[in-house]
Amino acid sequence: MTAPDPVLVAAVADLWRMPWPGPDNLLAAPRFIALRDLCAERFGGGKAPFALSSALHALGMPCYLPKGREDLTLDVAIAAARIEAAFRQETAVRRHLCPLDLADDLPPIAFGPARLARFSADELETLFNAPRLARTYPKVPLESDRLAQFHWLVVEETLPVGPHAEARAAPWMFDIMRDFGAIEPHLGHFPAVVEAALFHLMLAPWEDWSTLIDLDWRGFRVPWIYTLDDDLFVQSKRPPSADDLSLEPWIVQDSWGEEIELERPTTYPLDDDAAPALAGYAASAWDELQAARATSLFETPIVHFLVRGFLAEGIDEFMAHMTSIEAALGLELDHRRKLRPKGSPHPNVTPARRVAARIAAALGDASAASDYLDLFELRSAFVHGRGGMQAIPSAQRVAARSLARRAARAMVALATQSARPRTEVLANLLDKGVPMLPPP
Repeated sequence: MTAPDPVLVAAVADLWRMPWPGPDNLLAAPRFIALRDLCAERFGGGKAPFALSSALHALGMPCYLPKGREDLTLDVAIAAARIEAAFRQETAVRRHLCPLDLADDLPPIAFGPARLARFSADELETLFNAPRLARTYPKVPLESDRLAQFHWLVVEETLPVGPHAEARAAPWMFDIMRDFGAIEPHLGHFPAVVEAALFHLMLAPWEDWSTLIDLDWRGFRVPWIYTLDDDLFVQSKRPPSADDLSLEPWIVQDSWGEEIELERPTTYPLDDDAAPALAGYAASAWDELQAARATSLFETPIVHFLVRGFLAEGIDEFMAHMTSIEAALGLELDHRRKLRPKGSPHPNVTPARRVAARIAAALGDASAASDYLDLFELRSAFVHGRGGMQAIPSAQRVAARSLARRAARAMVALATQSARPRTEVLANLLDKGVPMLPPP
């Protein structure tokens, strides 16, 4: 890092000399205004009060730190150099830290931009950028020792940053004309790069590995994610709490025979096949998946709904599994006869049976057609409000999940076999699958 502009250093030094506890409104303080105007002149992009405010807190502006925590603040020259670097940076690394709640002992794996592992407290402090968090939230400790008891999925992405620092700090101010109530159909619950990693993991047969299948087929849950940027102008979120994850009492005896109450993560145990199978589920499978997702077979929201089936609860989970299957193996022309070419075969096969035929052919398993049709009946009973619908048994919930996963994996396999258009691939599956259908 080159030496910072001495004028910038002097402006930061003025702020560093402000007496504790600091002004009530930093943005209106004369020394802050001087720095704001200097940066606008030096770096362009307009005035950036919110961006600079976030940066100064992240750098440990002394007047906002509690008494006795002066050790947190950065040297003036270092702080000025980081402000200058932030104005000049063109890309930022965004890191998503996803706790795997209820996870059993999983092997460390890495694929694409993601890695799954259990990290030490020191490693977590590095991943969370603990010094910056301590400067921004000096009264909220990062519970690294407690959080280190859990497995984590860490996903990183490198993003371009715009020329306007203020837009990086407060993007909503630069997009006020958009329709905030509009529904973006392809927007997931988590960032796209996280959902891509979860989709990759959800293609593994967790429902086969679970030993508590009547309770939950999942090998873990992701109740929240913590996202941080190395962009100084993006304000860090409050440190997460381990209390928001599943911990249970753990009684141990010390060397004197006295009982000590500790805590440990609650886990959903997996069978012995899970760890070795998952250990081999790494980069090669990820590369194959990315190639498949670039083909027309994944132009429908298969990823969206398979991940939704993992994240959702109750009937929403079941419906997501069923919709994932239809996204993979359904066509609009199944429901709209006018879209079918003249002389199209199988004119009297209903839309649901067309999907059932394709899944049987894709999996090479005639029983998959019957399974899908049985599950589709449950789906229809819910959608069309048939009276007296009973609770969906856990076995059928798991069957829907399993069929959705197998369908998605079949699409990956088909995508690697040829570059034919999606309509052609599904038409071929229909031809092969119709003889595999059960009687109407």
